[in-house]
Amino acid sequence: MKGNPVRGAGYLLRGAAMLPQPGIRHFVLVPLLVNVLLFIGAIWLLVGQFSVWVDYWLSFLPSWADFLYWLFWPVFALLVLVAVYYGFSIVANLIAAPFNGFLAEKVEKQLRGAPVTDEGWAEVVKMIPRALQRELHKLAYYLPRFLLLLVITFIPLVTPFAPLLWFLFGAWMMSIQYCDYPMDNNKVSFHQMKQLMKARRVTSIGFGGLVQLGMLVPVVNLILMPAAVVGATIFWVEEYASEAREVSPRRSPQP
Repeated sequence: MKGNPVRGAGYLLRGAAMLPQPGIRHFVLVPLLVNVLLFIGAIWLLVGQFSVWVDYWLSFLPSWADFLYWLFWPVFALLVLVAVYYGFSIVANLIAAPFNGFLAEKVEKQLRGAPVTDEGWAEVVKMIPRALQRELHKLAYYLPRFLLLLVITFIPLVTPFAPLLWFLFGAWMMSIQYCDYPMDNNKVSFHQMKQLMKARRVTSIGFGGLVQLGMLVPVVNLILMPAAVVGATIFWVEEYASEAREVSPRRSPQP
């Protein structure tokens, strides 16, 4: 597998560094607001319901397995955290998808030296059907793999490695989630996007892994969504754009 995880993580850091730039910051506001509101919602839900949900799942343990409580509590606690984390990520990305695509487009224009202008809400509205359709593609890719990983987590020999497997899975999905915005803008199909990213899987996991870790850091997690969109766009321009043109010569050029 080609790639460098440090370089992948660096794209997120470079994306965060671009957020205050005059030509970019105007387009960051809506994704930032969506992320802040849903993060507050996730915290509120976890504080109120975390122990209730963990105890509910533990109630399914048979009485003879009570001595295994200490082993299963962290597993079920992890599953609750994962479910809330991915659930709110899905909702946030569905709501913010058109705005993230819009942001990726403006960032790419700036990176390529083209003037960045705000065409207004009409352009965002036009992007909504395509953006939602693409999010459904990602959801269809994500859910079967999520359920498979959930099942094998309960296999005794696999359980000790479950946190690592969940981290790698989440890193890959975060990379797909955010790299999709610039690729969709450039008419790269979902299938072609996966093939391009698999060729640089290690770099992609480095990028998505830092996205995941950043979500755990207070304050940093509030700006993570727009930073990841900008970082993924830099990733696309520097490593994927020329290769995508070679693979798909009929793709409409990005101005």
